[in-house]
Amino acid sequence: MCNQSTPFVDEPATDPTVLRTLAAAGLPATGRFLPKAGWVSRVWVGDEYVVRLSNGQFRDAYRHEATVVNLLAGSEVPHARHLAHGHGLDGPWYVSERVPGRTMYDVWPAADSRTRQAMIESLGFALRALHRVPVPADLLPPWLADALAGKPWAAFHPPVVSAALQLVEAARRLPGHDSRLLADVDDWVQERLVLFAADEPVLVHGDLHGSNVMVDQGRVTGLIDFAEALAQPADVELDTILRWCAKAREYPPVPGEQGLDETTLTEVPGWLHGAYPELFEREHLRERLLFYDMHRELALYAHHPQPDIREEAQDRIARLLSGHNHLDGLVW
Repeated sequence: MCNQSTPFVDEPATDPTVLRTLAAAGLPATGRFLPKAGWVSRVWVGDEYVVRLSNGQFRDAYRHEATVVNLLAGSEVPHARHLAHGHGLDGPWYVSERVPGRTMYDVWPAADSRTRQAMIESLGFALRALHRVPVPADLLPPWLADALAGKPWAAFHPPVVSAALQLVEAARRLPGHDSRLLADVDDWVQERLVLFAADEPVLVHGDLHGSNVMVDQGRVTGLIDFAEALAQPADVELDTILRWCAKAREYPPVPGEQGLDETTLTEVPGWLHGAYPELFEREHLRERLLFYDMHRELALYAHHPQPDIREEAQDRIARLLSGHNHLDGLVW
């Protein structure tokens, strides 16, 4: 995304892809659209609309996002309203309204402590509202459903509690796997599944970090990019946020850039706790968060195409078995 606080001049859009997409969406081709890079899509930000074009990596991602965003209608969740989506000459496309402000990633470095706290507290209120939105218990991104059914993995998050043992079995089919390690992991996972037995699934964003939160004047104006949203326990959201706080450099907005400095995020967990304490009050919270992290590392270990990434995941799995991970360095 980009700075969305300055209105653009009222002139015709000229990019052929934008023109085709706006026409398909039944929207006027007026206003200047600024192109922006992304991980899995091309983005054009206009005065009123945001146009996205997918690279096709995630099956039916925009259809899924439209379904999720439509669930938010009438709720207190700040979000960019879905206007239209489809599949055309240029591939899958999605058009949403433009919300005020810039991404939290862009705003954070220059913001003072009071503004940062206000943004995180506003995020906490937005998340509480999100987790209260009624959601089908089986809501799952189509590409993630494909992956859990044995098709190639396009990404490695968010966690799906019921699929953890499937990941252990997938890892066991990997040539050269560490069978002793995976036997320990199997036991570890089965011992902890009981922690989730009484959970009521809620609507979670699934990929919440600085680049997917729009802010303006110290408040959240929109949670964006719901392509990975699903029905899971609410603290799945906390897992992602705490990982972002601990490893922010690994969350750049586009490939080739660097994420935020982790030392600027040390107070985020405490501020979020103050705004949304229920998110931190689950019994055995640390063990639950370790479980979510194990899910992520198992997915990397079992499915990532690069041997060095799988080896690094194996090392982190061994550390998780001893009760340690990135949470050790956080105050929350």
